Amino acid sequence: MNQLDIISHSPEQTQKLGASIGKLAQPGDNLLLVGDLGAGKTCLTQGIARGLNIKEYAASPSFVIIRELKGRLPLYHIDFYRLDHLEEIAELGLDDYLYGHGVCVVEWAEKGLNLLPPEHLLIEISYVSDTERSLKFKPSGKRYRQIVAQLKQCNWQ
Repeated sequence: MNQLDIISHSPEQTQKLGASIGKLAQPGDNLLLVGDLGAGKTCLTQGIARGLNIKEYAASPSFVIIRELKGRLPLYHIDFYRLDHLEEIAELGLDDYLYGHGVCVVEWAEKGLNLLPPEHLLIEISYVSDTERSLKFKPSGKRYRQIVAQLKQCNWQ
């Protein structure tokens, strides 16, 4: 599986890690974020956006479900927070995003894992302290194992 476990010591460090992910991103990548409210999912996404050369601020799309941001590649920032049933997620018609030419970041992905592509990078974010977060990178598929291997070599700190 080649899981990668990282401790981020600050929101800035989480964003730098995200920027490293964004620089490695390729069309069709699916990054699935799981974690409690306030754990740092949007913070990581802001870094990914920066790594994709997106100038627009990547705010949480909780009220609109999907935000599209333009950069080196389109970033489809998807948030399942307000959705409670698989049927609601299925009705969104996400295939054009998930199998398209951009990068999908899905917050609260655990709500729809059965409907998301089987090959993806699952990132579990959890609290360690007020400022520190544990990030567990769990790749599913060759492409995502490559990303994890490349992240191990990145100087994101």
